[in-house]
Amino acid sequence: MAKVLRKGYTTGVHASFAFKSALQGFVVTRSCVKSVSNKMDNDDLDVTKGCEIVVTISDKKEDLELNRIEHKPYIMGSLELYAGLGVGVVTKEGLKPPKGFPAINPTPLKVMADIHRRFGNTEQIFCTISVTNGEELAKQTANAKVGVLGGISILGTTGFVKPISADAYMDSIRTELGVAKANGYDKAVLTLGNSSFAYAKEHYDEIQIVEIGNFVYDALEIVENIGIPKAVFICGIGKATKVMQGYKNTHNRFGSIDFDALQDDIKDGLGVEVDIEVTRTVKGVSLQLEELGLLDDFYEMIKQKAEEKMTVWFKNREIEVRILK
Repeated sequence: MAKVLRKGYTTGVHASFAFKSALQGFVVTRSCVKSVSNKMDNDDLDVTKGCEIVVTISDKKEDLELNRIEHKPYIMGSLELYAGLGVGVVTKEGLKPPKGFPAINPTPLKVMADIHRRFGNTEQIFCTISVTNGEELAKQTANAKVGVLGGISILGTTGFVKPISADAYMDSIRTELGVAKANGYDKAVLTLGNSSFAYAKEHYDEIQIVEIGNFVYDALEIVENIGIPKAVFICGIGKATKVMQGYKNTHNRFGSIDFDALQDDIKDGLGVEVDIEVTRTVKGVSLQLEELGLLDDFYEMIKQKAEEKMTVWFKNREIEVRILK
């Protein structure tokens, strides 16, 4: 029987829990109150699992420890909400939270504003949301790349973290591409794997580089939908061959390379026959063609056919394929 994967609550939900508790404590005591919520465990690949989210509320701003990066607060009636230690500040355009404000998504902000309104507090108060060791946790995320500095983001739309979710991965790709677009880049650099990403960093600005996993078609669809006119697709020869053969996702569970078809393409395009039966790997085919002095021609053939396939999918994009050797 397959294991049932556990969902969890988002950082936004836990921040809202702590916010309500802290506000309730302040209304009763009229003194500085801290409330802590530990993010529950789940089966997602989530760096914030178990993290400590702290909300502090006081009528004195000097009671608060703010993110060292200068930023504006969110104003909720008589409440000013700041980024505390370990919660990031947005420094670039293109994210849901505006530039110059704490990295807190609209949904948890709305929840906290509703909580504050229901309590009916009219006294001027100040609040921080903090995450213990949040600045260190953020180093394991793409926050710095998209311009969120000094900590993690307080996220959430539905309130739930889906375990090992492709949707979450696509949201990350969409966010990074949106930041590139908002900061004036007209070319998205899409990479598959660590080697491709390392190569891309030597030739492009990191803000325009997005690691897309195996989601070739889905990533290009986002590029088209948000209006980036050009895309560079960087990968190894095996992934490029799959794209040439029409695979929209290059993960093995979606299928393997058709070596009989590849053999026909090599015969038609390069005028030679390779013995695919001795290898049935692209590396093995490459070694045979290298011995014939045709390796560069082989790579160029795959590149062109992969570009043609992508252009069939997305006719209005200018798409270039770069294959690493």
